[in-house]
Amino acid sequence: MKIKTSFLHIALCTIVLFAMNACNSDSANSNTDKTQNNTGMYEKMDIPAPVAKKVKKEMTIHNDTRIDNYYWMKLSDEQKNAKEPDTHTQEVLDFLNAENDYKEKVMGHTKGFQEKLFEEIKGRIKQTDMSVPYKDNGYYYITRYEEGKEYPIHARKKGSLDAKEEIMLDVNVLAEPYDYYNVAGRSVSTNNEILAYGEDTLSRRIYTIKFKNLKTGELLADEIPNTTGGVTWANDNKTIFYTVKDDALRSYKIFKHKLGTDASKDVEIFHEDDDTYSTFVYKTKSKKYLVIGSYQTLATEYRVLEADNPDGKFRIFQPRDYKNKLEYSISHFGDKWYIRTNLDAQNFRLMETSEKATTKDNWKEVIAHRKDVLLEGMDIFKDYLVLSERIKGISQIRVIPNEGKEYYIDFGEDSFVAYTSINPEFDTDILRMGFTSMTTPNSTFDFNMKTKDKKLLKQQEVVGGYDADKYASERIYATAKDGTQIPISIVYKKGVKKDGSDPLLLYGYGSYGATMEPYFSSVRLSLLDRGFIYAIAHIRGGEEMGRQWYENGKLLKKKNTFTDFIDCGQYLVDNKYTSKENLFAQGGSAGGLLMGAVINMAPDMWKGAIAAVPFVDVVTTMLDESIPLTTGEFDEWGNPKDEDYYHYIKSYSPYDNIEAKDYPALLVTTGLHDSQVQYWEPAKWVAKLRELKTDKNPLILHTNMEAGHGGASGRFKRFKETAMQYAFLLDLAGKTDLKN
Repeated sequence: MKIKTSFLHIALCTIVLFAMNACNSDSANSNTDKTQNNTGMYEKMDIPAPVAKKVKKEMTIHNDTRIDNYYWMKLSDEQKNAKEPDTHTQEVLDFLNAENDYKEKVMGHTKGFQEKLFEEIKGRIKQTDMSVPYKDNGYYYITRYEEGKEYPIHARKKGSLDAKEEIMLDVNVLAEPYDYYNVAGRSVSTNNEILAYGEDTLSRRIYTIKFKNLKTGELLADEIPNTTGGVTWANDNKTIFYTVKDDALRSYKIFKHKLGTDASKDVEIFHEDDDTYSTFVYKTKSKKYLVIGSYQTLATEYRVLEADNPDGKFRIFQPRDYKNKLEYSISHFGDKWYIRTNLDAQNFRLMETSEKATTKDNWKEVIAHRKDVLLEGMDIFKDYLVLSERIKGISQIRVIPNEGKEYYIDFGEDSFVAYTSINPEFDTDILRMGFTSMTTPNSTFDFNMKTKDKKLLKQQEVVGGYDADKYASERIYATAKDGTQIPISIVYKKGVKKDGSDPLLLYGYGSYGATMEPYFSSVRLSLLDRGFIYAIAHIRGGEEMGRQWYENGKLLKKKNTFTDFIDCGQYLVDNKYTSKENLFAQGGSAGGLLMGAVINMAPDMWKGAIAAVPFVDVVTTMLDESIPLTTGEFDEWGNPKDEDYYHYIKSYSPYDNIEAKDYPALLVTTGLHDSQVQYWEPAKWVAKLRELKTDKNPLILHTNMEAGHGGASGRFKRFKETAMQYAFLLDLAGKTDLKN
């Protein structure tokens, strides 16, 4: 097994990477751009915007009363999914539809341009494409796409790539009856005969597990509802373990299912009764052990059982220790367990122990803790230990042979993303790995750890051609108000003058210890080639610069995330990468919270902002433990039932801090079925902004009425929303011919 940083309820970033192009305009052209900035959506502001009704709701805690006039917009899942909407439900749906209609009118002049952008983005993607095959248990596994089709085809070949293809799942066929469709958790039995997979048709990330006989092509009668989508096979080829969710969509129970039996008779194996924890199950790379994990933001616990004995009893590896914030993850090889842990090691260290003595008193150090290196993961081979590390914010791959000198793999760039890929075999010299940078398309390599030879298997193809030499990237540092150096990754088309005339999109996230990587995106070229610089602010709250980077951007230090982003924006303006008249911001989910906070704190800094599925009503959500993910996130934001946390969260919560003042242009997106940031948060936020803001800048809410947190399903359909976002930015920047 590959051990990664931690198991967190990371709200999906929905990272849409944009970037730049040098604007080769002289001052006369710059004046033209400023004139264009006053057209487009600005002249459409005479279109009446929806006005949401106000129903006063008082919420009092800690002797403090908040008034929420838009609380009525909240609907239950039952109300949203009812075939016959009640009056309340219909009012909410009518409001969301009215906002969508308003969006269509306000952005109507960009409709043709949106279609052009969509076709342009789609046109860069190779329609007939195939993943790099990997071999596991005698079969080569392949995911491929066919021209004009939205969904993948999952296939395999026995023994050789020249063998006859066996199609396991054609997701295009499965998706035909649905507006939304997603397959997850594909897993083949040890004897290679049965495929298990999860099916989500609503975008709530609630999956029904199904089984397919790969010899006959028939679906088995077994169906298991309300799961996380994945299964773990015992070695008997008939017993599987899976995870189910409670009403708040917390993964809280592990069940055991025997093929051929009714799912209602499945046996509960484990119940995670602490509602701040979630649970999962997997099998070790060695195939010897089944593992049940429990996790929350700051602590973990594991139970293990021999995979040959699925009816046995799981035993605790090391008891949870929330008091001391003990995090660990485990991997098995030979007669030992390897443990990545923060035990007396903020940036984690590597330990080992015997199979028979697994508690921490028996752990022995293999790799010591280093203050300047974050140990993110590891891959174990018979003759090598491969570590995934982060040094000065950049991912690195370190190879430690059992015999000989250790080394880091050289990729020849200063700012990049390097990662280990699918490596199911122990006895091999070959490491499958990936590499990308802001100017280098994603590349898959087989690396010989003995000879250090690197074989390129595939590089992402940009249809129509892509010349990396036409683009440049930089890694620069902004100084935060407390003196901390904040990294910024930048990409642009060569020719940028850095005289402040170029539009720049600054992206940020800064939560859950999630690292925002400087990777390549062909989609982003639609902005790059029209004059945008694209930048990522690696702000605190992420884990780019080590665990302390995360610790200094959460709980009662959360405001560092927001002020870091503002300081990065100011640095880019001061150093002439852009100007306040040309500076745009974007973030999604917890990054949407970032957007809400920075436009409250520094509204005059941004020309416009995009907030995707934004988490903006922090106090109300964190007080409601029935909402999915809430209880598991107290260690991220704090529990507002504690008075200190209540007042601190309230002081930055975007919804609670809207004022009667000018705000930048704003595009907000959400999904009616979003399970992570409920649609009513952005809907309420927009309604309150409409009520109080004093400017005439565009304020647009787009609700996908079929999708959830990750947006539309399908390979290309999701880029419709991307094209809309790009049109919003380019229109505001005066960088589009609206006749197109």
